[in-house]
Amino acid sequence: MYSIYHLFRSLNKEKSSLKYIEKLDLFPFDLNLFSCRNTGVFPDFAIKINEDKSVFTGGELIELKDSKTYSVSSFNSTIPSGSKEVSSIISSKNSNIYKQMEDAGNNIESLPIREVYYLIRGQKKDNTKVCLVHGSFFETISKEDLISESFMQVFQEIMDDNDQEMNQELKSYINTVFSEQKNLSRVRNVDKASVKLRFRIMTEVKAEGNILNTSKYPEIKDNTLNFVVPCDNKKQEKDILRKYKLCFSEKELKDFSIFKIKHHFNGYFLVFQTQL
Repeated sequence: MYSIYHLFRSLNKEKSSLKYIEKLDLFPFDLNLFSCRNTGVFPDFAIKINEDKSVFTGGELIELKDSKTYSVSSFNSTIPSGSKEVSSIISSKNSNIYKQMEDAGNNIESLPIREVYYLIRGQKKDNTKVCLVHGSFFETISKEDLISESFMQVFQEIMDDNDQEMNQELKSYINTVFSEQKNLSRVRNVDKASVKLRFRIMTEVKAEGNILNTSKYPEIKDNTLNFVVPCDNKKQEKDILRKYKLCFSEKELKDFSIFKIKHHFNGYFLVFQTQL
């Protein structure tokens, strides 16, 4: 079986190295779990898909975020999200990601929507926090709203705030033109210009979304490994706990503290925490 839960179990087995390895990508990952591994493009890893998806679907996408502070390192070009269409990360059947997944024996189209997780490490003096956290911790509004509202702020700074009718027309136009990241990321070729222009979006995490921030999320303690999953109701909690218990032995389960934290913008998350 393959899943984000199995990845967390493999992290737990080698957790002591998370505190000392120089770079997070040097961690001794269980490569048998992955259908692809990349450098410099999203995702860093994709977990294999299970043929029997009744309990674990697999297929999760993982991005590594490593920092020498308790700030989450910035997201370059890819806005963090809780899920992604697999077609958005595969440019063609000749792409490296597609070939890797196909070589791993995956029926790629059998799971068109993939859950996204971020493996985050922050280090501060002699302390370390590591979180395998669902992308919805950072996606508290839609990507489209984030982009269009950000551009709206730019225009409003140079416009007359009293012109409400123009503001509404401008907002509608911005939503149409700027809400799609792909419209910005294309290279633009201007006549007689000796350079080409491409806009690049960089996303930085606010304090309220920084799971490493001690004042905002004191439950995430120094020198711990944490698995953080969205959990807004009893049914979700029961399903998460069932999957968790299928991956860990009774002896291993005793090493974990299990509790909920309240996101400042986005509901509750269930946390599995163990000491590094």
